[in-house]
Formats: sequence, structure tokens, C-alpha cells
Amino acid sequence: MSEQNQNLQKTTLISFVVPCYRSQGTIETVVNEIRDTVAKQNGSDALRTFDYEIVLVNDCSPDNVWQVIKSLAAADPKIKGICLAKNFGQHCALMAGYAQATGDYVVSLDDDGQTPASETFKLVDKLEEGFDVVYGYYAHKKEHLFRRFGSWTNKKMAEAIIGQPKTLQTTSFFIMKKFIVEEITRYSHPFAYISGLVFRATKSLGNVEVEHRNRLEGTSGYTIAGLIRLWINGFTAFSVKPLRAATFIGILCAIIGLVAGGFVVYQKLMRPEIPVGYTSILASMLFIGGMIMLLLGLIGEYIGRIYISINQSPQYVIREKV
Repeated sequence: MSEQNQNLQKTTLISFVVPCYRSQGTIETVVNEIRDTVAKQNGSDALRTFDYEIVLVNDCSPDNVWQVIKSLAAADPKIKGICLAKNFGQHCALMAGYAQATGDYVVSLDDDGQTPASETFKLVDKLEEGFDVVYGYYAHKKEHLFRRFGSWTNKKMAEAIIGQPKTLQTTSFFIMKKFIVEEITRYSHPFAYISGLVFRATKSLGNVEVEHRNRLEGTSGYTIAGLIRLWINGFTAFSVKPLRAATFIGILCAIIGLVAGGFVVYQKLMRPEIPVGYTSILASMLFIGGMIMLLLGLIGEYIGRIYISINQSPQYVIREKV
């Protein structure tokens, strides 16, 4: 048998990492879909075989999802369960799962059934074209207007600040090669942002269209405040561009103040009868003071993150594993 045929027949292990929060009624359905998808692929392709493991991370969910995970793990040795000691957020939960994943390829997907596990091998096929990371993208999103606007805003900010390619659409359904996961898990600070870690590890990124489905039950756990925190986390943890923007804003405000001051002096010299305007002075002070506070807040955000990182705040804490 040729070396090429031996490589084709080598079993590839795929790790599925699923952060779980308020999903006691949906996670078993997601797990069954993963099983069926891999079994169907192995039955249809004589040249390639795939094995799998499923890493389920309970992000301190208030429901009974951890009991469901333990039951699933007890019944199936291919399932690993991780219970975090408190709610660390989706990205830190993914990092905990990546640390336990051993697959040649690692797939991230949601616990609510919106991401189509049945289309995993679309991502696998695209990855094997030579990409390091492949994101599924949705031609038709099953999201309300607020979430669509949030996704669009996130994309534009990511393009400007952390180097996301303009042609790339990112979602929570994506696949990575093992060496990318190993590089990502080297990041030990508490401000994990998966896209930022991916973009700094590789530029070989791909997209493939997949179906976006309705949730099996429940609603999104992200609020407006949660999305804003996520954006701030991503854009201050992996780029100094906001600080550079603050410098330019400061220069711009100084120029505006200088021009406005010169104009006021000119007006007073040319037309002495014009009274000095307290309203314009107050408006200028409020504008400049507001900008100073905004920029100080931005600088404080960076300093605070440095302080928290130096104090070695944990990225996640595992209470129990099964």
C-alpha cells in the first residue's frame, strides 16, 4: 500500500468543545447530533475514518446542566465534562475546553442547537484545503435586529482594531488545527478573546457557508452590557490601537481649542463691542473635560488589566471533571 493511501486511511480525531450555560434541555440533543454526524460520515467515506471526543464545559450554569453532563459522560467514554467554579464567560469556558481537547482538529459550537453540528464536515473539508482555521458563516441569520447590529459592529471594530480580514465572517461555529489550539492555550491571562488569539496566531483563515437554525429553546445569554464588556475585552486585550486613537483625539481637541481660541481673540480685537460668551466657554470646557475623562478611562482600562494580570487572576477555575 502506498504512503499516500496509508495517510488517507489514518483515523483523524475531532474534538468538539461546547461551553454550556442554561442548556440542560438542549445539550443532549447537540451531543446526539455530533454522534450521528460522525457515524454518517464514516459510513459514507471508505478512504477516511474519523473518531471524536466531546468536551462539555459547564460555565457555572444555574440550571441542572452539570447533572446532565455527568450522566452523558458516565454513559459514553468519548465525553469529557468540566465544571467551572464560577461563571467565567463563554471565551474562558472555551479555553478550559481547549486545554482538555486532544484532537487533530478542534471544533467549537454552541449548546443551544443554533450551530449545525450536522455540517461539521463542510468545515473539515475546507480546512483540509490548506487553512489553519475555518469559520462557518450564515447567509441568513436567525437573530433579532439588535444581535445583528451587534455582530455588524463587532465585525467593523475587529477589522479596525485586531486585524480581522474584511472578507472573513466569524461566528461561534469554527474549526482549528491542533497547533493553533496549542498556541491559543499558551495564553494564561484572564482576558481571553478567541478571535484575537486566532488572528495573532495565523492569517490562513477560511469561510464556508452553513445553516443558521433557531434555538431549540431559551434566549441568548448575552445582554447589551455583556456584549459591550466582550467588545472592550477583545479590543483592549489584543491591540494598542485604542490608545493610539486616544492620542489622535487629544491632538484633534487641542487643535480645535487653539483654532477656537484664536477666533475668539480675533473677533474681540476686530469688534470690541462683542461681549465674551460664557456659553461658548462653558461648552468648550465641557467638551474638553469630557474628552479628557473618556481618554483617562481608556488608559485606566489598560492599567487595570495590567494590574489584574500581574496579580495572576485565573482565566478559569475547574471545580470538577468527569
